[in-house]
Amino acid sequence: MSYQIAVLGDRDSVLGFKALGLETFPADTVEEARTTLHRLAREKACAVIYLTESYAAQMEGDIARYKDELVPAIILIPGKEGSLGIGMANIKKAVERAVGADIL
Repeated sequence: MSYQIAVLGDRDSVLGFKALGLETFPADTVEEARTTLHRLAREKACAVIYLTESYAAQMEGDIARYKDELVPAIILIPGKEGSLGIGMANIKKAVERAVGADIL
């Protein structure tokens, strides 16, 4: 089985990734993004889903649902408005959990 890499977020933030050959899923609302996230996870077609921080901030419970799953890995990326710091905070938590100390 071959997996894809998906980019999910507002239209302006994700369309540039299409030029890199990634599957893009523009969403006009958080609800649309939530529905798309669950559909992609259910279909198990994407190994990695890049999700914009602006939508992720409103979808914490949805993202937590897949935290311990092997597929998909949900990676937060800055959107068109810039970084909100959520992605880096999540990376720091994951590293601290894995290593036992904050090394970042």
